[in-house]
Amino acid sequence: MSDFNTTNFINPSTFILLGIPGLESSYIWISIPFCTMYIIALVGNFTILFIVKTEKSLHEPMYYFLCMLAVTDLVLTTSNMPKTLSIFWFKSREINFNACLTQMYFIHCFSSLESGILVAMALDRYVAICHPLRHSAILKNPMVAKIGLAVVLRSCILALPYPFLARRWPYCRTNIIPHSYCAHIAVVNLACTDVRLSSYYGLFVLFSVIGVDVISIIVSYTQILRAIFRLPTKDARLKTFGTCGSHLCAISILYVPDFFSSLTQRFASNVPRHFLILFSNVYLLAPPVLHPIIYGMRTKQIRDRLFRLLTQNQN
Repeated sequence: MSDFNTTNFINPSTFILLGIPGLESSYIWISIPFCTMYIIALVGNFTILFIVKTEKSLHEPMYYFLCMLAVTDLVLTTSNMPKTLSIFWFKSREINFNACLTQMYFIHCFSSLESGILVAMALDRYVAICHPLRHSAILKNPMVAKIGLAVVLRSCILALPYPFLARRWPYCRTNIIPHSYCAHIAVVNLACTDVRLSSYYGLFVLFSVIGVDVISIIVSYTQILRAIFRLPTKDARLKTFGTCGSHLCAISILYVPDFFSSLTQRFASNVPRHFLILFSNVYLLAPPVLHPIIYGMRTKQIRDRLFRLLTQNQN
């Protein structure tokens, strides 16, 4: 592998993913929680999709957006976790140059898509609470489809520059990526040229896309809280606000680690590299694992349907 350190090339045929440098002796132990979380994410999100598909009472905008979120989580976690586990278990570190850029695209595309879906879900909560009598008239199926399509197109288009910019840089020093997957910054930092354009674009997406989404959610919840405080009784306020609990949890587990991960990778030079890589992996795994648990536990219709499925299987 040392031959790769000083090879002269413009675009390498393969990259070498090191995994988590410094923790090689612990790969088996690290892989156990990672594999467990991946299986939970797969089972949980497929269960959400199955329940919504088979339960006609759940064919509503909120649950359509929840299905979009489940599909996004499945693609996002499958984009990186199988390769990461193959590094831990089989030392399968090589990844084709084009496959690396494809992985980069999928990770950024579906991370952005996840954020957009949370905005769509905030819109659904706003209409349901602030305009309850018009909810079914405003969010008809064609409108839900248009919102979903707009979110998907935005994410797909904004993620395109990541691999295109990474492809144009010359890689004449090394093709060894000190990471477990093809993270954007980890790849472009290998280039032997000024890659500030890639870094600036990453910050642009972080602050303009994620920032706009966060502002949109804040505006929605400002209106929601105003409507809740106008309700006549405390019980009515708590019950209405409780319908937003799952969505607020989903927001927290996505945006707080997202900003922390993006900013520390660029500016926290004193943070150990193995911690950053571990955190970035957990960040990609946590939302797909927690979303079905949160919505399964807090949404009565899903909880009841799951309980009926389990009791039927036992009988």
